[in-house]
Amino acid sequence: MLNIPVRRNASDIPLPERARPGDAGVDLRAAVEVEIPPAGGRALVPTGLFMAVPEGYGGFVLPRSGLAVRHGVTCLNAPGLIDSGYRGEIQIVLLNTDPTTPFTVRKGDRIAQLVVLEVPELDWHEVDELDDTERGHGGFGHSGV
Repeated sequence: MLNIPVRRNASDIPLPERARPGDAGVDLRAAVEVEIPPAGGRALVPTGLFMAVPEGYGGFVLPRSGLAVRHGVTCLNAPGLIDSGYRGEIQIVLLNTDPTTPFTVRKGDRIAQLVVLEVPELDWHEVDELDDTERGHGGFGHSGV
């Protein structure tokens, strides 16, 4: 189990939690109410949470599929990254893709998911050539899927 120190500036907002046992992500909730205009409207939504992601890990903020499918609301910079040295409030950039309907975020609504993953140290080793793979130089759409 990974220990993550967390501080709340809104005691009525629950700590991040899994919706079901075994889920990879924990839900992040809105600390305020905000209306997001349609057709590309954006809002920076505070969560009221401050956390210390341990060194060697990163917190990755991802959209909630229910908000996306039901309302066209997603996280603009997904995945958002919480580095281990960051100590500011966790805030989520939400985007309303619905062409005509504004979306109201209510205080306490689940607005994003947080997944904490181990991030290895990297040691770059410059070479003259890379090994061959089946995919090779194939880019977007190359797999035919």
